[in-house]
Amino acid sequence: MPAGLHLALAALVLYLLAQPADSYFGLTSKESLSHYTSTSPTPGTGHIRPHLKQCDLLPLSRRQRRLCRKEPGLSESLKDAVRLGIVECQYQLRSERWNCSLQGRGGLLKRGFKETAFLYAVSAAALTHSLAKACSAGRMERCTCDDSPGLESQRAWQWGVCGDNLRHSTRFLQNFLGQRKGGRDTRAKVDQHNTNAGIKAVKSGLKTTCKCHGVSGSCAVRTCWKQLSPFHETGALLKAKYENAVRVLGASNEAVGGHESLGYSFAGRSPRSSDLVYLEESPSFCRPSRFSPGTVGRVCSRETTCDSLCCGRGYNTQTRMVTFSCHCQVHWCCHVECQKCVQQQDTYTCKP
Repeated sequence: MPAGLHLALAALVLYLLAQPADSYFGLTSKESLSHYTSTSPTPGTGHIRPHLKQCDLLPLSRRQRRLCRKEPGLSESLKDAVRLGIVECQYQLRSERWNCSLQGRGGLLKRGFKETAFLYAVSAAALTHSLAKACSAGRMERCTCDDSPGLESQRAWQWGVCGDNLRHSTRFLQNFLGQRKGGRDTRAKVDQHNTNAGIKAVKSGLKTTCKCHGVSGSCAVRTCWKQLSPFHETGALLKAKYENAVRVLGASNEAVGGHESLGYSFAGRSPRSSDLVYLEESPSFCRPSRFSPGTVGRVCSRETTCDSLCCGRGYNTQTRMVTFSCHCQVHWCCHVECQKCVQQQDTYTCKP
């Protein structure tokens, strides 16, 4: 496959979505990425380097596969990153008609919808975030802690601190995914713009954290390091950009992101490089189609989401009694006693 950034992202996303759902779906975006990471050898591989097999299984170009085989920690980091991106996509769009569902993902990735823009952006952000974290966690052999200039201490690791290496992660992705070799057509440029917006969202959450070392808490020695925000915050930022995405109408003298040779006209304001852009209006997603399973049976909130999710079809109400712990008291020492309470709970689901 070509090495274009948008094509590489689409291939990785489709590959991970094709895997058994119980391997990572049904989780919440607040769970740690380390929960998914496996550094142990793949069963049945014996003493053969397991990452070589993993690199061969991933949908990579010949050049990307060669780079993957040189870095033992990369294959698992790539898979974990796409898992993280999909889980975050499902969390952020949980109340939307298209909730990043597994069904119809192939057809949707071929179109220029606003939902496609979000999926590319959150996937690129997850790759950037996860690779930076993999460096600081010691899971990658060719990178280590952040060594950004201008910090009070370039040896934070001596104090047990390792900064997230966003500089290496960004450079590596640009090389690995072939970012400078994107296509010339409008769709390729829009996809690349959205992946760049995802990377920028991660960069915007990079903060400098400092810690003092000295007698009685004095700051005689101060250690500072770069630290990424939790990925859930990046996802929330991209969700806000999804809600304010700008539609591309056609060629003009303006440029998407300010760096392409061919520009576009837009519906409304001109987008910034950190904004999401899309090419065509989305379908309603109300009924099953090649893009989604529709919204029949979706759980909704009567006060906030049922009207939108159920597309005017109305909703069913199911009442059940729920038992939960209540009136808990802590007894010295280390014992908690609770009563059992029962309350009525209503669940609302969209009608056919």
